[in-house]
Amino acid sequence: MARQLLQQCLQCGAWTLSTTCPACGAKAQAAAPLKWSPEDHRAEIRRKMYNVEDTEWAQSLATLETLEEMKATHVAEEEE
Repeated sequence: MARQLLQQCLQCGAWTLSTTCPACGAKAQAAAPLKWSPEDHRAEIRRKMYNVEDTEWAQSLATLETLEEMKATHVAEEEE
């Protein structure tokens, strides 16, 4: 039995609960597991390891443009 119920076709990439793809009939394998869980028992240890409570860590994260900046960029690209 598969480790999890959700399977992905190796040929077409379709998702299924069966080990055989309903779209193309090829073999399907277990999809990758989640990278983290809300019930992660090691989360506190990982936060200490990466020092996420430090303000420098928060400032080092990538940031997105504001909505106004994105709109202005989009309008400027359309005008060109």
